[in-house]
Amino acid sequence: MDKTFRMTRAGTQAGPSRPVMLAIAGDSAAGKSTLAKGLVTALGAGRCTLVCADDYHRFDREERKTLPFTALHPDCNHVPIMEQHLQLLATGQPILKPVYDHGTGLLARPELVQPRDVVIIEGLLPLHTSPSRACFDVKVYLAPPEEIRRTWKIARDTRKRGYTPAQVASELDRREAESAEFIRPQRSHADVVVRFGPIAVRNDPPDTPLSAELLLRPTIRHPDLASVLVPGMRKAIHLKLERDEDGRPVDTLHVHGYMSAEEGHVLRKMIWTTLGQGGEVPEGLGGIGRRARSEPLAITQLLLLHHLLDLAA
Repeated sequence: MDKTFRMTRAGTQAGPSRPVMLAIAGDSAAGKSTLAKGLVTALGAGRCTLVCADDYHRFDREERKTLPFTALHPDCNHVPIMEQHLQLLATGQPILKPVYDHGTGLLARPELVQPRDVVIIEGLLPLHTSPSRACFDVKVYLAPPEEIRRTWKIARDTRKRGYTPAQVASELDRREAESAEFIRPQRSHADVVVRFGPIAVRNDPPDTPLSAELLLRPTIRHPDLASVLVPGMRKAIHLKLERDEDGRPVDTLHVHGYMSAEEGHVLRKMIWTTLGQGGEVPEGLGGIGRRARSEPLAITQLLLLHHLLDLAA
């Protein structure tokens, strides 16, 4: 059935009849929302629909305290309903989506969602099942180092959700087994695996912006960056042939966090021109929070944006 749906959808060109579908999967506080929001800003709200897959939680925060599993477990989510809704969106049809309020931990009133040219689904489990995966044109998995993700998780949940650092750390420990069983295996189904983190072989100061490593699997056609990947740009970006988790060779794009803002501006312009999109580089890429920004994040978003625009054309 999944193969039939995939073939049927592949035979329908992206456009008014169906949107381009992008999945962004990863563990809690891996950076999914940050990555997605930059893409929405660049595309414009009129062209893009953003859906959080965590809205399909079956229980509110208080109810989950009595359960033997956490929000990461498929049994804690309406996975069959999510699959059905993804198929509807992937064929250009609206859905009545449930809503989970992360601020209050409560289940809220469902909302009508209309698919636009591009639909971005971000959350814990969008790549967990075969029927869900069949709905996507591009699949991304975020895999920051665990110590960095834990730091992000503690900072976010204490600032925005009212937890103490000890409570967040305890919940992370409680979730670890389910993260290993249900969240991380989605990495193997992604077309692009993104890792934001420090460069292991460098001894950069602690305040050095994080670099990005993009595992570019041959499951989709990636853009040709030959004119950008030249010796003079190696300080900012370079490509390596490495080994995937299954031992197969795979291209990995390295985007360095220690590049200057001026270098980042030049690099984004070069990439945008190379990709043949035309016009100015979209605004809003690389934003982290209200004021900070990251050049590796901006370039990661730029490459994903190219995939979306190329498929939508």
